[in-house]
Amino acid sequence: MNWLIFALMTVVSWGLYGIFLHSGQTAMADKSNGLYKAFLFVGLAYFLTAVLAPLAMLMTRKAEWSFPAAGMGWSLLAGIVGAAGAFCVLLAFGAKGTPGVVMSIVFAGAPIVNAVVALIEYPPEGGWGSIRWPFYLGIVLAATGGCLVTLFKPPPARARAPAPAPVAQRALANPVQN
Repeated sequence: MNWLIFALMTVVSWGLYGIFLHSGQTAMADKSNGLYKAFLFVGLAYFLTAVLAPLAMLMTRKAEWSFPAAGMGWSLLAGIVGAAGAFCVLLAFGAKGTPGVVMSIVFAGAPIVNAVVALIEYPPEGGWGSIRWPFYLGIVLAATGGCLVTLFKPPPARARAPAPAPVAQRALANPVQN
């Protein structure tokens, strides 16, 4: 069941992704360029995680350094669509989308896209007619879940009033003049 543990680790990682990404964009404190600045650091993180870590693994495992063209092409394409998706998430946040809604749509819609494309790319042995009804029900439920989360999202939290400055800080900011 190692695959299940890794799959659940991915669920946690990607479940936190949108919230952390939005927090990074907001913390950049740049309304017009914050999302691009946040994406720059996402790219840096991808480099550290997706370039240096596999290089270290390949070196420690003494892997041979041959890369078939088809493997490189598909892997590069996977990286491009993954990075494009991350960038589109940031654009959605920049267009006033919230992490709870944007990521709910993404995580409800992505499995549907995955299931349809996987069936086209790797058709079932008995053809499309061999697919049982619970599969189609799952597709409908995933779409319905994304729709319901979007339509009935909780209202945003009220903005908090800034905490008053400590007395010493106020005194320094407004010295008494003689």
